[in-house]
Amino acid sequence: MPQGENPWVRDAVLGLVCLVVIGIFAWSAESGFLELADPRPQDAYYNLLVQGFQAGQLNVKREVPLGLTQLADPYDPALNASYVWDARYLSYEMSYYRGKLYLYFGVTPALVLFWPYAALTGRYLLQKDAVVVFDAVGFLIVAGLVRAVWRRYFAGTSVWIVAAGILALGLSAGMLEVLPRCDVYEVAISCGFALTMLASAAIWRAVHGARRRILWLVLASLAYGLAVGARPSLLFGAIILLVPVAQAWHTTTGPGSRRRAGCSLAAAVGPLMLIGLGLMLYNALRFGNPFEFGWHYQLTSCKQSIAQQFSLHYFWFNFRFYFLTPMHWTGDFPFLQAVQPSPLPPGYDGMGEPYSGILSNYPLAWLALAVPLAWRARPAEEAAILRWFVTAVFLLFAICALTLTLFFANSSCYESDFLPALMLLAVIGVFSLERALAGRPVWRRIARCGWCLLLVYTIGFNLLASIGAFATANYFAGNVFVNQRRLEQAIEHFQRGLKLEPESAALHYGLGNAYSREKRINEAIGEFEKALASNPDFAEAHNNLGSCLAQTGRLDEAIVHYRKAIELRPRFPQPYNHLGNAFRRKGRATEAVSFYQKAIEVQPDFIPAQINLAWMLATWPEPSVRNGSKAVALAEKANRLSNAQDPLVLRTLAAAYAETGRFPEAASAAKRALALAAAQSNTGLTHELQIEIGLYQTNSPCRTMND
Repeated sequence: MPQGENPWVRDAVLGLVCLVVIGIFAWSAESGFLELADPRPQDAYYNLLVQGFQAGQLNVKREVPLGLTQLADPYDPALNASYVWDARYLSYEMSYYRGKLYLYFGVTPALVLFWPYAALTGRYLLQKDAVVVFDAVGFLIVAGLVRAVWRRYFAGTSVWIVAAGILALGLSAGMLEVLPRCDVYEVAISCGFALTMLASAAIWRAVHGARRRILWLVLASLAYGLAVGARPSLLFGAIILLVPVAQAWHTTTGPGSRRRAGCSLAAAVGPLMLIGLGLMLYNALRFGNPFEFGWHYQLTSCKQSIAQQFSLHYFWFNFRFYFLTPMHWTGDFPFLQAVQPSPLPPGYDGMGEPYSGILSNYPLAWLALAVPLAWRARPAEEAAILRWFVTAVFLLFAICALTLTLFFANSSCYESDFLPALMLLAVIGVFSLERALAGRPVWRRIARCGWCLLLVYTIGFNLLASIGAFATANYFAGNVFVNQRRLEQAIEHFQRGLKLEPESAALHYGLGNAYSREKRINEAIGEFEKALASNPDFAEAHNNLGSCLAQTGRLDEAIVHYRKAIELRPRFPQPYNHLGNAFRRKGRATEAVSFYQKAIEVQPDFIPAQINLAWMLATWPEPSVRNGSKAVALAEKANRLSNAQDPLVLRTLAAAYAETGRFPEAASAAKRALALAAAQSNTGLTHELQIEIGLYQTNSPCRTMND
């Protein structure tokens, strides 16, 4: 201990730093879009899994939407969207298999936190709170590791340097990027972080305590096995359990040395294997395959069964994302602009928040290279023990990072798998540098100024990036509320996000959508124009701006924006459909029909274009345009896709039936549409349907040009 440092003061300083970091965690945590869509704790995915376990089943306690079970391919995003992307996201990202819903997310969080909490309190834990708990536990463990390394090997280092290292670990090891949007994904990630840190702490004790090595290896193996149960991608990092075994093999001598090394191996491998067998049984009982976690049966925007999840082709792209890609500094708060590497590799699924580029944006990480200074001028045995532990931490970092570079998607939040280990090495590197220069005060001051600047930059970058993450979280929250027609809350979230990132094209776009839903068309136009000022190549903003302009009668301007959207995204069906509407309003039927047909060609199951084209073919005043049989085919297909629950589709089907002389069927379909429209309090549509039902009952077709 440095001269003049009181042990109580020293521990109080470290404890205060830990409290500050955990306080930031608790303050930063926000529910993600799944939890916002349905904020009742009992409906959180992990709590649904707990309820399933309590009922003696492995699937979650939630009924499968009936229409989903009737689809020819329930995993096709084009077919399942109305059941997966409903207002409460009741089955989004779950796995559907043989009529039941499962979680592909790791089971460990349910076993170690959600179920015990429910059993002890009789209440359910929010996933947001679970993320805070796991992140706090993981951080306290790694802070304890830093303290242990300091006391054993770097006792001459000032407590203020140790406090700075712990602060850097808390604010620069990936946790801040997880907390602004806590959902089922982040629960699994933060649980994996906490358990890998627990395994690392147990390995620390194993390499330093020969007499209790077996006990600590059992704990490390148990913790790492549970970590794999939370995040299967951590599996290959389990090699760190062999480090104390290798140490025992190299250092144990005398009679029975091989037996003791064998016991160490059994302790390191046994619990992990038992948990692995348990996971395989769990998977086999759910999906009939011990190696299937439910990924291939996932209900999401990508058809997972045909995706190539791991490939060497993704390595360089992901490596650039995680380690090399810098952020651009701007003059607008929060002063950071993401730079996304391109082009995407073939078969690549997508990218998450691009606050990565560790070697450029987290420069403190470079000090991990100073770790070899830690064993310079030490007794051989002491240096060897420290090397064994550092080797384990490095392997955890390297193998988990390599696994993610081979994956077909990326996200900054995935960095919690490997970034804490790298930042722990960086902190040890700081301690090593301080010790190596202890007898050279001038160089020590220069080095201290250098690493302090790197530390300040790293923490500052992470705090600014977390502000960007908060803005992104508000964008997703706003979209949830737009989908649920909770427009005041949506507008509030978009505006909160814009206070953090005033130039965000996505947030202006989202706010424009909310204003459009509220029929505040002029305000919506203004927001879409701001979105395009920030990002002129924003196809969706061009499309939605065109829609608002069309509502104000500015059809020629709208057409310009629709065409620009198509130029930017030729496989985007909405602007083709909107062009059809615009030319229909202009009375140019041939062009309207061609654009509707193009929208259907681009996306064969695109319902809006199907019913618009069917409506024209059934009701257009000019006989040369009408085609009753084709209108019926289009409307019947749209009705199947909508599960006969869309009043506009049923109204169109009624008009198509009437055009072909099937008036009783037309009246029946219109009556079903009327019931649905009345249930939705759609008074305008209700009035029109009442008129049309009267026409069909007198064997008269509908002739209207209403949009």
